[in-house]
Amino acid sequence: MTKREGATIYIRRHRPEDADARFALMTRNREFWKRYEPSFENRPELTSELVQEFIKNEIEGWEADKGYHFGIFVRETDELIGSIMIAKVNRGPFDGGIVGYSLDEAHNGKGYATQAVRLVAQFAFEELKLHRLYAGVMPSNIGSWRVLEKAGFVREGLNRKNLKINGEWEDHYAYSMLETDWEKGSL
Repeated sequence: MTKREGATIYIRRHRPEDADARFALMTRNREFWKRYEPSFENRPELTSELVQEFIKNEIEGWEADKGYHFGIFVRETDELIGSIMIAKVNRGPFDGGIVGYSLDEAHNGKGYATQAVRLVAQFAFEELKLHRLYAGVMPSNIGSWRVLEKAGFVREGLNRKNLKINGEWEDHYAYSMLETDWEKGSL
């Protein structure tokens, strides 16, 4: 699978030639995404070369069945507007992965993230044959938890002080989708 299409967006694997557009997207949204991303001390400065390294590592993760990273693109223009992933894929008794996504602030509220989450869930259950997807979102990030709920994820509870974001330990709602949820056509 290299590409999955929704009504107005598509997702596909990041490619090395996406590095400049991805660097621009990440730079443009640094302050916006900082509100929701985990804090990483001693994080290197973001450069185009570092983004190229990200893509190289993501390709290796794909080949090792450890993680699957996609760009989110507007169908009409092919503009890269975000990223979505299934990270920390773990086979065996867990047989699942963690969904994470980020969308350009200028494109919030248009249904793009919901489409992307549905497309990545389709990939997870139909291609990868995973049993479970997990996602976590801060209670204050109302737009993001609405995306998950519209996409068919179920809120399971609250993980207290789950991730350090901007120097503070933040609670996260725990969401999941099971292969049986997907098969039932809950989407």
